[in-house]
Amino acid sequence: MAELSAGSLPLGEPAFSYQQEQELSERLKRLYPAVNEEETPLPRSWSPKDKYSYIGLSQNNLRVHYKGHGKNHKDAASVRATHPIPAACGIYYFEVKIVSKGRDGYMGIGLSAQGVNMNRLPGWDKHSYGYHGDDGHSFCSSGTGQPYGPTFTTGDVIGCCVNLINNTCFYTKNGISLGVAFTDLPPNLYPTVGLQTPGEIVDANFGQQPFVFDIEDYMSEWRAKIHGMIASFPIDERLGEWQAVLQNMVSSYLVHHGYCATATAFARATETTIQEDQTSIKNRQRIQKLVLAGRVGEAVEATQQLYPGLLERNPNLLFMLKCRQFVEMVNGTDSEVRCLTVRSPKSQDSYPGSPNLSPRHAVSSTHIHSGGADSPTCSNGVAPPNKAKIHGSSIKYPSASSSNSSSTSSSPSSINYSESNSSDSTKSQPHSANSTQETSDSEMEIEAEHYTNGVVEGPSTRIMNGTYRHEEILQPDDNSICNGVTGAQKHSDDSRISSKQLCGGNQAATERMIQFGRELQALSEQLCRDYGTNTTHKKMLQDAFSLLAYSDPWNCPVGQQLDPTQRESLCSALNSAILESQNLPKQPPLMLALGQATECVQLMARVRSGSCSFARIDNFLH
Repeated sequence: MAELSAGSLPLGEPAFSYQQEQELSERLKRLYPAVNEEETPLPRSWSPKDKYSYIGLSQNNLRVHYKGHGKNHKDAASVRATHPIPAACGIYYFEVKIVSKGRDGYMGIGLSAQGVNMNRLPGWDKHSYGYHGDDGHSFCSSGTGQPYGPTFTTGDVIGCCVNLINNTCFYTKNGISLGVAFTDLPPNLYPTVGLQTPGEIVDANFGQQPFVFDIEDYMSEWRAKIHGMIASFPIDERLGEWQAVLQNMVSSYLVHHGYCATATAFARATETTIQEDQTSIKNRQRIQKLVLAGRVGEAVEATQQLYPGLLERNPNLLFMLKCRQFVEMVNGTDSEVRCLTVRSPKSQDSYPGSPNLSPRHAVSSTHIHSGGADSPTCSNGVAPPNKAKIHGSSIKYPSASSSNSSSTSSSPSSINYSESNSSDSTKSQPHSANSTQETSDSEMEIEAEHYTNGVVEGPSTRIMNGTYRHEEILQPDDNSICNGVTGAQKHSDDSRISSKQLCGGNQAATERMIQFGRELQALSEQLCRDYGTNTTHKKMLQDAFSLLAYSDPWNCPVGQQLDPTQRESLCSALNSAILESQNLPKQPPLMLALGQATECVQLMARVRSGSCSFARIDNFLH
């Protein structure tokens, strides 16, 4: 019978469906989370190239049948899996079902190294290990077997487990462990099966189906052992020294991410020092809030005013922000289009930058709400009581020294973006629709917010026209009345705004988005002239513009860009750039330590320290 070409399937044989491949990948990822298959692929089938000629493969190279003469041991034939067992598995397991024992049942199941003769049953040669069905013996690099377990025949399921922590191997029969068969195993062994007489047929299961033996329970036992070893590591002698280092790391982490109140409380409790000024922390915090809320245009303005020259010195970051702003325009969350989707009919024929738009529209609009970020009436990020310069100017972000400025000023420069220090935050101040109430640190904590579809929800983030209305941050009632608009009216408007339409379904907003796209294209061309072609920029721009090619951008091949979680990496990059510009670490030491520890554990797992596969850093962070 002629051999099939490598990797080919008999006519009419069904290939794995996409769903089956997905189930296999998910099961393997669950069993072997430390394995990076791009570097060290897991065995998934038998190799059509690494077998003796008397071996035939079928059913996606998972079924093995014997097609030789079967007269004596010289007619034995074996096949290896496509890949060796990765060291990062920690514990590896596969099963073989005996479909037919054939004439004599001379079958061997086990392991072998690359290069071992395939004209032999596993276990007969050096670096080869096997459990044989005709006599139940185990063969360890020798033609002489040792009594090990029961014989096996048609219908039995034999499992082979390799423990890379202690370099042992045991077998199972029909889900029952038979005990350790081999010790001191070498690395880089391949699953192997061998047959010798006509009619012998076996099927392999490398994770395509649930295993008969509960390998996950066995893995859990070893995982608990490894965690116990880590927990019992002696640190008493240096506890004080380590504790001080860890406290400083935690403090710097809180400061880095803008958790100002938490950082202050932690520093007070542990007697540690905060390295960054509170005003600086809160400025970064506000910029992060804007990015995470999808209001990237305002974040760019705030960054340019608080940290002049930062974005000009980081053209890549500026381009990323502008691309994200375009995406948020499509999403309908950026201020430049969001204000147009909630404006009164009188002003819907213009957009920020149009000479027809007067500040009067923003003041008199009946769509001013108090219910959070999902319902701002905005004039390109400027609060309505102020006389705003619409497209060409910027919001002012004064330092903490201006926190006592008049709350009734009509100039944008009087908008107070700073918070009081903890000593001032407890002072009682009157609430009014036109006043600017300073907030306490705890009310500005980023971790207290929840982001839904890119919009900040909750009483801690009432927003009016793109700016935080501090007098409303302290108001817990979403149904409160502001400028005559009730909670019911707000809900009605929000439902209309949040419907998934391009730019909220507003023509003026769509025109503004297209104009912004032209500006973005011009920026891309300018960067290309100044710094050369950037393939990352090109793809970023192409993906952003591709959203316009679909009637439903949220459900299209590039629709993942609209997912609010996509803002997080950009938020982190901007925050790091700001910190670096202030001569502060762009990454907190705690994250660097965790990253180094994770990489170290993964490296140790790859170089045959099997216990590291069960010492994942994530397991100790909860």
